[in-house]
Amino acid sequence: MNISFSHIVETDIDAVFTIEQAAQSHPMSRNVMLSCFSKRYFNATILCDGQIAGFYMAEFLIDESSLIEICIAPEFQGKGLGKKLLAHYITAAQDKGALSCWLEVRESNVGAIKLYEALDFNEVDKRINYYPTTKGHEDAIIMSFFVF
Repeated sequence: MNISFSHIVETDIDAVFTIEQAAQSHPMSRNVMLSCFSKRYFNATILCDGQIAGFYMAEFLIDESSLIEICIAPEFQGKGLGKKLLAHYITAAQDKGALSCWLEVRESNVGAIKLYEALDFNEVDKRINYYPTTKGHEDAIIMSFFVF
């Protein structure tokens, strides 16, 4: 499997939005996704043999980066691509001058939490009842990674 990374361009939006809808219980809207293309945002896709397998969207402001979304298509999950994509995000954020990276994750998303911890993110707080669920809401765990 040949892995590469590329910036998300306008012609990628349909594929990225399709992945978002397939992989997330409560996907972001197309309009929110499109709003992540102003000057302070950066993003990338991960490609497997030329096919978009996932993406991230992130924000950079002053010396901090926030991971807005990271997503791997269901058919590509379990192959280590999420870890490669997260590492790419961290490197891109550091290249922009970020001294810290931040993200929020559903408390129930144990697999993602383990992935983030494997790349040195630490829990710093919670947002109570932040994420919608089919039966109400669940907490978001706020995690950070500091560059030393």
